[in-house]
Amino acid sequence: MCLHEESAVAIAHGYAKVTGRAMAAAVHANVGLLHATMAIFNAWCDRMPVLVLGATGPVDATRRRPWVDWIHTAADQGAVVRHYTKWDDQPASPGAARESVLRAVWLANTAPQAPVYVNLDVELQEARLPAPLPPIDAQRFVPRVVAAPPIELVSRAALLLGRAKRPLILAGRVSREVDAWHRRVQLAEALGARVATDLKVGAAFPTDHPLHAGARTTLATDGVPAAIREADLVLSLDWVDLAGVLRAAGGGPGTVIQVSLDHHLHNGWSMDHQGLPPVDLFIAADPDATVAVLLDAVARRPGSATPARVSRPLPAMPAPGPMALADLAAVLRRAVGDRAVCLTHVSLSWPGELWDFRHPLDYIGSDGGAGMGAGPGISVGAALALAGSGRLPIAICGDGDFMMGCTALWTAAHYRIPLLIVVANNRSFYNDEVHQERMAIARGRPVENKWIGQRITDPDIDIAQIARAQGAHGFGPAHDAAQLAAALDEAIAAVEAGGVAVVDARIIPSYSAASFATQIRGT
Repeated sequence: MCLHEESAVAIAHGYAKVTGRAMAAAVHANVGLLHATMAIFNAWCDRMPVLVLGATGPVDATRRRPWVDWIHTAADQGAVVRHYTKWDDQPASPGAARESVLRAVWLANTAPQAPVYVNLDVELQEARLPAPLPPIDAQRFVPRVVAAPPIELVSRAALLLGRAKRPLILAGRVSREVDAWHRRVQLAEALGARVATDLKVGAAFPTDHPLHAGARTTLATDGVPAAIREADLVLSLDWVDLAGVLRAAGGGPGTVIQVSLDHHLHNGWSMDHQGLPPVDLFIAADPDATVAVLLDAVARRPGSATPARVSRPLPAMPAPGPMALADLAAVLRRAVGDRAVCLTHVSLSWPGELWDFRHPLDYIGSDGGAGMGAGPGISVGAALALAGSGRLPIAICGDGDFMMGCTALWTAAHYRIPLLIVVANNRSFYNDEVHQERMAIARGRPVENKWIGQRITDPDIDIAQIARAQGAHGFGPAHDAAQLAAALDEAIAAVEAGGVAVVDARIIPSYSAASFATQIRGT
């Protein structure tokens, strides 16, 4: 039971991010589908499977009640989401409905994964069933499909990798499977290849491994482009925006191998497919399956050995005074100690260098479509999938993101799904403040006006009280590291007792656009 259709789909999205399997989310007719569209788009961009079940008023106009049935009926309801779903259908009989749901689940769970939509006519739902449908073995209609790479392409890739002196692996969209994680590590060690990851997708490689390149960030920074410039070959495992990161590196190395099935989802409406990258060898196959075969095909480099992991001490306790996002991360890292944790969501400028990932469930990736309000719902779904695993689910949400999706917490409280949300509260849609500062500098306008239309103050929002209103524990506001540490200790205890907890951590903006001034003015 959810309080908003967007939360219902976001919860299913979060569940899929942990399990790799589609969860069903039911929405109410066309009005419910319209509410859910942002969450469906997020799952689409994130390449996550979700089965969305919807409905229409009577297709037969003579059966519609006045007013309400007419405004809940559309001639082609699937068109609302067809550009960002993998498949949709509107079956017209009970037998067709069963087949439609089976096909939808099969397609959603088959790589490349994506959401699907099945629309059920209210007349079909409410009519008496003339006779029971004959029983079937449902598993025979949803066979597992593994897109394995052609052996000749694997041989060519192994030859190129063997010749490379400075190979780099870009670990992108891969599964949460532990065995697949270990095979990626083994491949990198066999090749002596550096490995880059980013925060748009889930943990793909241990970040404390000596072969890991650069800090983990959401946007392309100097770390990954610099690693590309130093490489003579790049192996992309379905990296999100390969063209963009190669462009940021100045064009990329001499050889690029791309392993991806993503092109099967590219269409003319959404530009989420990003730019067209230069590729020398394209392997249209599942990245995990390809790594498994490549591992057997490549020769271990002479003298290569398993390197020792980097030992990083806990970050120091921040000094008294106002906190930046990095201070919040440091205090949270100290508070969780040696607990097994899953970061279910992080804010855009999360300092990845302060938090290592050593397991595929240490971090499950971003929301996919950059949709504000996704963090709470995705985190509730992820926490549901993690229940009983021994992992502490933690979401770091911005205040704008939290406020747009906070009613998802009611579902977690109602079903006793343990979850900790830390709100990085800078009282602003600050990403847009940065952009407005950039534009003010470019146009010679007053930078001090950048807050207009973005600042969330006057009145101040009581985040803790908002959490309590949903049945969660609310803590804060915490204005410095000592207050935050005390609030986190209480919040973690509440979550470990089976509750939902929200901590309001007041932070100062963590970045500024002032550095753009000289770039724009050319001075």
